[in-house]
Amino acid sequence: MINKKIDKNKENLKEYLFKEIDIIQKIITRMNFNSFLIKGWTITLVVVTLLLNGNKYHVFIAFIPLFVFWYLDSYYLWQEKMYKKLYYWIIENRLKTDKNLFNMNASRFKKEVRSRFEIMFSETLLWFYGSIAVLIVIYLFSLSLSLLPIIKKMVCV
Repeated sequence: MINKKIDKNKENLKEYLFKEIDIIQKIITRMNFNSFLIKGWTITLVVVTLLLNGNKYHVFIAFIPLFVFWYLDSYYLWQEKMYKKLYYWIIENRLKTDKNLFNMNASRFKKEVRSRFEIMFSETLLWFYGSIAVLIVIYLFSLSLSLLPIIKKMVCV
């Protein structure tokens, strides 16, 4: 009788395991999609701000969406890493215990993943957002150089 109860409990836990894994995989997929969208919006908004007509200082406005979306992207990657930790915890422990059953709060793994700022300056994000920052600076210098002859004419007159 006891073995039958244990077996039934194991079957229930196995069913819960698959449901929880499915939920977490969907959450991770959404985080990846959010990160992809953020990168697209970053490029779009940086280009739009660079196309604004105004003085050369309007170029600095392009850094606002760059840094905001850079931080947001690191936030979603941070969340994704915590959910991956939750995923592996469930695979390892679900058949042993019903502790934290369907608890999708991944923040309990905060200390096991890198911080948002460490992720923000990880190699992949640094290459993507850093290259955009370098292009903005190059654009700023090209504006300065193209304005230099006009400034010289104004000073010489």
